[in-house]
Parts: sequence; C-alpha cells; structure tokens
Amino acid sequence: MTVGERLARYRDRVRRKLLAAFREERTPRQIAASFAIGIFVTALPTGGVGVGLFFVFISLWSWISKPAIFASVIVLNPFVKPAVYLASFQIGAFLLGSNSVRSRDATTTEFAWVGVQQLLLGNAVVAIVLGAVGYVTVLHLTRVHRRRTDRHPGPSVGSGILGLFRR
Repeated sequence: MTVGERLARYRDRVRRKLLAAFREERTPRQIAASFAIGIFVTALPTGGVGVGLFFVFISLWSWISKPAIFASVIVLNPFVKPAVYLASFQIGAFLLGSNSVRSRDATTTEFAWVGVQQLLLGNAVVAIVLGAVGYVTVLHLTRVHRRRTDRHPGPSVGSGILGLFRR
C-alpha cells in the first residue's frame, strides 16, 4: 500500500468519525468540546491510559460525543505522536531556557530530569494549543455541516453523480 493510499484511508476514517459526530443530537459546542478534550488527553504522554479516560468521561458526562472524542485518537495516531513529542521537547527547552540540557557539569540523572521537565512543560503547552485549535475547527465544521444539511436535507443530484467518482 502506498503512502498516498494510507493517507486517503486515514482521511476517510477521520471524516467518517466526524460526520457521525456532526449528525448526533448534540450542540456544536458539545461536539467541539468533546473533540478538544480528546485531543488534549491524546496529546499528553499518558501511555495509552488516555483512551481509558475517554470511557470514564463518557460515563461521567452525558453530553460527551463518543464519535468526536474517539476521532481525536485517529487524528493524533502513533505516526503523528513523535512529532508532537519532538515539538513538546523543543517548546519546553525554549520555555526553560535553551541551555537547560547542555550543561557539562550535569550528571546523567540531572540531564534526564531536565529533559523530562522540558518534555512535560512543552507537552502541556502543545496539548492546550492543539485542544483549542481542535475546538475552534470542529465547532466551525459542525456549524457548516449543519447549515448545509438544513438547506439540502437529501443528497443532491450533483453530489450523487460526483459520489460515483470518489474513492
């Protein structure tokens, strides 16, 4: 399978999950908040515990959109996570000072501790930013989708014809 085919499959999975969320009987803000919470938790270094937290959130809060919160896992998949961690480490190094890991007198333990601090601080910043961007994006997409479906409740002839040529 080529990279292009993988990206197309990935895009289709995200689209299906988000469309399922858009069609739910939830407000656009609830759908966007569910996605943002999912992105925030998924961006954190939870070691896989984040998905378990989703089930806790779903059981605690009835307003959570299941498709929207689980779409975040698809967006921040294992192929994207290394980039998130690299960005987190770089942002943490910037916020703590660029020389924080480069000290020659530091022991291995001190070196590791500074690296962990950089990663955690940067990761918190990245998770907040990604959650906010995810909220705004999904809120907008939900509203646009609902406006379109309210104007055109059924599939149009044009979209039916174009659908024949889509993957």
